[in-house]
Amino acid sequence: MYSVGIITASDKGAAGQREDLSGPLIKRIMTEADYDVLENIIVSDEKKLLSETIINFVDNKKYDLVLTTGGTGFSPRDVTPEATLDAIDRQAPGISEAIRSFSLEKTKRAMLSRAVSGIRKNSLIINLPGSPKAVEECLGFILDTLSHGLDILNQNDSECAR
Repeated sequence: MYSVGIITASDKGAAGQREDLSGPLIKRIMTEADYDVLENIIVSDEKKLLSETIINFVDNKKYDLVLTTGGTGFSPRDVTPEATLDAIDRQAPGISEAIRSFSLEKTKRAMLSRAVSGIRKNSLIINLPGSPKAVEECLGFILDTLSHGLDILNQNDSECAR
């Protein structure tokens, strides 16, 4: 069972002015998929804070998977991709490209996503959209492939030894 940390990037959510619907939805989906969700937090849209939180989740808390929601659009306060790029060692662009491609089948606005995915140490970090509907669709699309990627990162897959 892989451990998961969830980060919602939202100024209003962090200030208690808006209910976070996406973070709890991610937690439910991941728990139902037999992942061990250990933390679900809301932080303001501050690049340094987001980056430090991702790094803390990986380096100190040793979460296998970090999922972010929100902050991937065009607003000046949307800095989740930049924070993620500051935190990762290597990019995993295929994940975000696949999510965008899938989402484009639903809405042309998917082309406005700046989400990124990457690897830090043996952990996978993925930026998800902010809306609950998009989170459910996108996470559902990639869910069955996540464990294989995590197996490779952690060398738990027998095919990795070949």
